[in-house]
Amino acid sequence: QVQLVESGGGLVQAGDSLRLSCAASGRTFSRYAMGWFRQAPGKERVFVAGVAWNSLRKTYVDSVKGRFTISKDNVNNTLYLQMNNLHPEDTAVYYCAVEVRPYGLGSRSADFGSWGQGTQVTVSS
Repeated sequence: QVQLVESGGGLVQAGDSLRLSCAASGRTFSRYAMGWFRQAPGKERVFVAGVAWNSLRKTYVDSVKGRFTISKDNVNNTLYLQMNNLHPEDTAVYYCAVEVRPYGLGSRSADFGSWGQGTQVTVSS
């Protein structure tokens, strides 16, 4: 059974940085693409960033390009999201996710099938 546990969220000011972590278990994660999604209050959960199973391709939504960096540590089964220059509109619950099938690219939200419980990120202006 897949387990994904996010951490690293918090309350910060605009322009600050945070690094989210996701500890994964229950699967050989080195074979799977992973990603981050977020859900703002009153809105649907949306794709933010994804990394291919071999980390050779990374995909970002336009609003975070140049500010966020996704990375995958296959030795420790941990996914990261480094978030720099945070904006108030980045405020959301952030979820870690893993694709359903192995050897994927992590570029399409429809390919993801498991999510963690989420970690809250609040950015004040």
